[in-house]
Amino acid sequence: MNKKQLEHFRRLLEGWKSELGEDIDRTVHTMQDEATVFADPNDRASQESDMALELRNRDRERKLIKKIDETIAKIDAGDYGYCNTCGVEIGLNRLQARPTASLCIDCKQLEEMRERQVAK
Repeated sequence: MNKKQLEHFRRLLEGWKSELGEDIDRTVHTMQDEATVFADPNDRASQESDMALELRNRDRERKLIKKIDETIAKIDAGDYGYCNTCGVEIGLNRLQARPTASLCIDCKQLEEMRERQVAK
């Protein structure tokens, strides 16, 4: 992968991370603003359910930010774009679709097949 391509993926990842950070900040402020105590138990339960769902989503985003940071570190180390399992270069189309991909398509398919077998 050339320098221009690496810089493209770095910008893509940093932009994605920035958007996720803004979403998390917005959620925190919204939850603080909406922290109303309802007298009606149904209203309170509904609000708590909405907040729990929002927190689960933000937790997933937090994990994604961690993966983005790890991917940026791989770019810095010169290891970006190579499969963690077999060492083959990951295709640019796959990286464009999923910039945090750490497995080539073949290894990812094998991993998914193993997961399905274990789940049965």
